[in-house]
Amino acid sequence: MADSKKILITGTAGFIGFHLADRLLKEGFEVFGIDAVNSYYDVNLKLDRLRQHGIQVNGAESKNAINSTIFDSYKFYHLSIEDWPAVESIFNCEKPYAVVNLAAQAGVRYSLTHPREYITSNIDGFLNILEGCRHYDVKHLIYASSSSVYGLNTQLPFSVNDSVDHPISLYAATKKSNELMAHTYSYLYNVPTTGLRFFTVYGPWGRPDMALFLFVKSILDDKPIQLFNGGDMMRDFTYIDDIVESISRLVGKPPKKTDNKASIKNPSTSSAPYQVFNIGNNNPIKLLEFIKEIEYAIGRKAKIDLYPMQPGDVRATHADVRSLIEYIGYMPNTSISIGVQNFVKWYRNYYKGQ
Repeated sequence: MADSKKILITGTAGFIGFHLADRLLKEGFEVFGIDAVNSYYDVNLKLDRLRQHGIQVNGAESKNAINSTIFDSYKFYHLSIEDWPAVESIFNCEKPYAVVNLAAQAGVRYSLTHPREYITSNIDGFLNILEGCRHYDVKHLIYASSSSVYGLNTQLPFSVNDSVDHPISLYAATKKSNELMAHTYSYLYNVPTTGLRFFTVYGPWGRPDMALFLFVKSILDDKPIQLFNGGDMMRDFTYIDDIVESISRLVGKPPKKTDNKASIKNPSTSSAPYQVFNIGNNNPIKLLEFIKEIEYAIGRKAKIDLYPMQPGDVRATHADVRSLIEYIGYMPNTSISIGVQNFVKWYRNYYKGQ
């Protein structure tokens, strides 16, 4: 029987993966991490995340485990999830109880100019994870979807019961594809899968291409912030600790088969062991208000340049998280002011002198 404390996390050099690994390691889990450490954004930031856990990655691609010098229960594999022989060898060797797939090519705007990278990582790579779970008796696969799947939906808040048939970026299309692929494997091979539609995750060690990181950097560098759609944008920012808490509670709660047939009225559930949740703060804020919180945390006013709406962007996001609360007994609740202050403190410490 699989050891319920053995967890495979893909994307552990990434923002969410780093924080989740940290949480589960401190809770006594045995963690196996995978990451390609690609150059989509600053590689040094990714390597520094790994160093926080005692992982030193050299410049060469390595398929062998790198053992942590801090946590005896942490092994890291420097490889891409698109590499099926390497991925399969990890499943075969480690035999994880659960898998959390966070590795993916991120970014809506980047998908407009680099479409093939999204198919390779988000489709081909995810297929390898599904195959590993299928053939090695994984008890629960949790995977990252995205609020971007709601696409042209305009009714707020976004509900997991809504149709998501009109994505407006290839990134969003690959995330919806992941949900469809997961359902297929849940139905055909009885792989329990849980999809998580993340809503604008932020916090310390965050991604440099995300709004908070860009805004803080611009203000500290005395450069103007770029605001699109004339500043008329609203986002359901979700603090990283709330994301990690939710995933931690979900790991041991795989979905089960039910007698209910999948319905067009409720596409987030199925007769197969499959489910999808929104993870958001359920408290959206206008970007101009968000910038005010940043100004307060930094103690400096922002310069703002207004631009038209960008292709692939949506004007507003707002997560309906009632089904998540009911399932795990927890609601993301970190206030914007606390979350922003925590990020600014980390940023100034990481980039000394700012």
